[in-house]
Amino acid sequence: MSVKQLSVFIENREGRLEQVTGILSEEQINILALSMADTLEFGILRMIVDQPEKAMEVLKKNGFSARITEVIAVRMENKPGQLHRITHILHGAGINIEYMYSMAVADKLAIIVKASNGTRASEALLSGGLKIFEDSEIM
Repeated sequence: MSVKQLSVFIENREGRLEQVTGILSEEQINILALSMADTLEFGILRMIVDQPEKAMEVLKKNGFSARITEVIAVRMENKPGQLHRITHILHGAGINIEYMYSMAVADKLAIIVKASNGTRASEALLSGGLKIFEDSEIM
């Protein structure tokens, strides 16, 4: 069980992020969640968008390096301890969390998780009583 995440590699210089968001805006592609990490020379913009394949295609046409990665969107309740529950389950299953970020769209709250083994991570989270969004439920 997973959702598609769009990762875009961009130079760490003025205006590049604006170009990405401009292209997606022109194509009527909605950004539902995002995370950005940077170094001195480049950044990685990770996004959950409503049309990942189209977004990847139009960004590549405009000279950006982009790819789609499968991640887990774990449903969250808005109460204390929920993030710990996720990390506790994954740690107990021997699964490394590579990165994570949050998503809030209307009444849908989720933690986006990229794990060392997505299939095992999904199984562990489901066995632990958590629910996972599918692509169709988020879009």
